[in-house]
This record gives sequence, C-alpha cells and structure tokens, in this order.
Amino acid sequence: MSTLSDQSTTRRGRTIISVDAMGGDLGPAAVVAGIALSAKINPEIAFILHGPRDQLERLVAKRKHLTGRCEIRDAQGVVAMSDKPSHIMRHGKNTSMWSALDSVREGEATVAVSCGNTGALMALSMVRLRKLPGVNRPAIAVLWPSRNPQGFNVMLDVGADVRADEQDLLQYALMGASYARNGLNLPHPRVGLLNVGTEENKGRAELKAAHELIGNIAPRGNFDFVGFVEGGDIPGDVCDVIVTDGFTGNVALKTGEGTAKLIGDLLKEAFKHSPLSRLASLLALTSLRRLKHRIDPRRVNGGVFLGLNGTVVKSHGSADATGVSAAVKLAFKLAQSGFSEKLAARVASATALAHDTQTQQEDSQ
Repeated sequence: MSTLSDQSTTRRGRTIISVDAMGGDLGPAAVVAGIALSAKINPEIAFILHGPRDQLERLVAKRKHLTGRCEIRDAQGVVAMSDKPSHIMRHGKNTSMWSALDSVREGEATVAVSCGNTGALMALSMVRLRKLPGVNRPAIAVLWPSRNPQGFNVMLDVGADVRADEQDLLQYALMGASYARNGLNLPHPRVGLLNVGTEENKGRAELKAAHELIGNIAPRGNFDFVGFVEGGDIPGDVCDVIVTDGFTGNVALKTGEGTAKLIGDLLKEAFKHSPLSRLASLLALTSLRRLKHRIDPRRVNGGVFLGLNGTVVKSHGSADATGVSAAVKLAFKLAQSGFSEKLAARVASATALAHDTQTQQEDSQ
C-alpha cells in the first residue's frame, strides 16, 4: 500500500506538495499518473493527495514510485467545472479542493496544485489563504515560451479578475518581477505593460497612470521598466514580464494555446500530403520533435496564483500525466526557492515604496 500510517516517513527531508486529485477533465487517474511521474524524476518530493480515499488508494497502490511518498486525505466532495464559486465558498468544505488548500493553510504542505474549476479555486484560495497585505486583486501568472535566453516570459493577469486599475497593474508588475526572479532565476527582470501601441500617449487612462506608477517605482523595486509593449512582444525578447488585466491576458493565453495546436495540426497535414512529404518528415524527424517539444503547452502547464498567503498552482483542466507533472515541477521549484516568503516581503516593501512615492508627490505639489 502506498499510503502512509506513519506520516513522518513521507515528510522526512522532502518538499510536500498538496494535490487536489479531483476536478480535472481526465479524472484522478491522470493526476495520480502525473504525480507518480514527478516522484520517479525527483526523489526530494512527496505528496498529500486529496479525494475519495477508496478510489485514490487503488490508483496509488499501482504506482511503485509513490510508495512511502503519498499520504491520502479523504475528501468525498468534488468541485465540478460548472459549479459557481459562490456556491463552493458556502458549501464546499468537504471537497478535495478545499482540503488541498487547507493543507497549505495549516503549514503541512508548501504549495497546492489543482486541475479544477479556476473561479472556484481562486475564490477558495482567497478565503482559506487570504490575500497578502497591500494586495487588492490577486493575479494568475503563466510562463509563456519566448525568444529570451531563459526560454519563457511571465505574463499576468491571465484570468483571476477581468478588471484592473492602475494600482492593481502596479501590484502585478511587482509580483511578476518577483516570480521572474524565483521562477526564472532573473535577478533584475525587465517589465513591460501591454497596450495597443508603444507610444506613451496611447491606451486607456488606467494604463497611462500605471505607466507612470511602474516607472517611478522600478529603480527601487529592483527591476527595469521598458514601458508599453504590444501583443507581438509576449513571446519576444523585449521584456521578461508582461503586465495586463485578466480579460486581455486570458484572451491572449487561449489564443496562444489555440495557435500552437493549429501549427501542430497544419504540420501533420503538410507532411502527409505526398510520398515526398512523408519522406521529408522522416528526414526532419529530430527537428520536428524539438519543435513539438518547444510549443507543447503541457511543458508550461501551471498558472501561479500571486498575492496570497501561500502558493497555489492551477493546472489546466484537461492536463494529462505530462501536464500534471509539469505543474508539480513548477510547484516544487517555487517551494524550494521560498517563493511565498519572498513574495510577501517584496509586496510589503513595494507597498511602503508606493506610499513614500505618493507622499513625496503630494508634498511637492
């Protein structure tokens, strides 16, 4: 049996990840397969797995790499993709999602991972973990394949909240810069503000106000502000962090995922067109595999909720074992870096900086 009667066996010297086994499109089998893949690759990781005990025990028992490294917490309720966040906040206490977040709240695990309903996960995260002092709206940050040396850019918000004023965008810039330092090992990241053009006179009023706020705080916030950037810069090398509101960011994210799938499908069709095309595909097999690996959305599966008293990684609802493993890998990396503590310190420092800047401006008027 892969579950533990002696919990210390799981936790001794390992980073503990709390995983919601339910709620994904492919069910708990894909989640268990994903964490088993992570366990096989990384001996420093262990799990608290949340869901119906009898169902999970059967799945975990089949995965030898989870032996002694997976504790099961019984939670009979499941948050469906169709459930409203308000309903889950009132009636979701017995769900696997609630249980997974409580393991982080109680300090038993460092990061929570879930494939479930995004709206419900964010709502429960704010209730169970609470927002960091100084944060008005938490954000969801994702890693986007890019031309930069690190291979990825950070973009936020991609759907936590469709609205964002200039103060929210300032907070996103600060949190995104902190994520880039800890997730991409960039000591002095470059931050760009997404707009319809790079000229300073373009865009909505809140974007122009955010441009000034971010520019003022950048020198003391240990990041470079490159100003406005456009949609074509999201996968580019102009900046490392792209800041936008949740509506725009979510549209860009879904567009990027759809485009990547379209490119893959078109390549398959092109190489099946004729016998010569099929021969060419064999000759280019190594390069095609490299391209597929580069644009595969599963490699960067995992949106990180920023601005909470604890780290939450939202895996794609349709994630298979590879996608779940990628989300766990990201969770482990953030846990190892002490991301939650560093982000909290950064937000507290930035809030003080923003207050000092506003006071100086008022005194000079």
